[in-house]
Amino acid sequence: MSDVRQLPLFPQQPASIGDLNRFSALRDTLALFQQHLLRAGKSEHTVRAFTSDLLLLAEFTNEKTPVGRYTTDLLNQFMDWLENGRGVPCSRKSYARRVTTLKVYFKWLTENHVLAHDPAKALLQRSGPAPLAVILSASEIERALAVARVMQRTLRGVSERDTRPEMLFRLILDTGIKKNETMELTARSINRLNPQLPFLDIKHSKARDIYKERKIFLDPAWLALFDQYMAQYQPRERLITCTSRNLEYILEDIGKGAEIETKISFEMLRWTCAVRDYVAGVEPDTIREKLGLSPISWYETFAKTKRLAELYIEES
Repeated sequence: MSDVRQLPLFPQQPASIGDLNRFSALRDTLALFQQHLLRAGKSEHTVRAFTSDLLLLAEFTNEKTPVGRYTTDLLNQFMDWLENGRGVPCSRKSYARRVTTLKVYFKWLTENHVLAHDPAKALLQRSGPAPLAVILSASEIERALAVARVMQRTLRGVSERDTRPEMLFRLILDTGIKKNETMELTARSINRLNPQLPFLDIKHSKARDIYKERKIFLDPAWLALFDQYMAQYQPRERLITCTSRNLEYILEDIGKGAEIETKISFEMLRWTCAVRDYVAGVEPDTIREKLGLSPISWYETFAKTKRLAELYIEES
């Protein structure tokens, strides 16, 4: 058997993290960083996004720049260029993700002793405070519920009360679950072994989303509405028998019927849920777990929740 092995197309490329040092060029680290992200369970979408962000850094400095040349000041200059000098709009969401990319990338280099110090550790997560979310006031919630209770559907030429709008509105308002989580619900997601303490069992299929799995207590009175919905729609597997876009239309129609100026959305109801729980005296960490947020994400969310709660109390 021959022991001749095929030579790599680019022999200068490092084969492992052990081949990197502070003199390694940024471009020569990208393939290894991508492999690190995939091993960590990141999606292909995340890997592409992070790679794109680092290519922008290479565009700003030079792809041949040694990783040891990057300082906190240089990275701040890069972020300022993204916002003000590149000539392409940089949304707050994109800005925050790019800061995250830098933090993850340089932390990886530091933890593997390629760099002695992490230049991205001191980067601010974003350049300024994001605007507060819009939530429903107590009076708007009452108006929306009144509209949802009387909404109709027509099936085979016969009009009848549609139970889906009220079931959906109350479910999202009480639990704060996301749209994609709503679409994944099945009959097994509703645990009613104890009718006085029913709960919603939220599961996630991806390992990286394990912290988002949680149990959320339901209002026992909601079960009667849920049973009416099940009898009316008779779903086979997933509870929701329409598209996620149709759910958005339903929430919009509720808002229009209640003469609410801002369009009702899943995100609005999620924030409203958090604020109502906080005003009711629920412990902050309990709210965090209910929303399926990590401690890092909760830090900023909680600050906004407290500010929104002050407005909610004033309007009530």
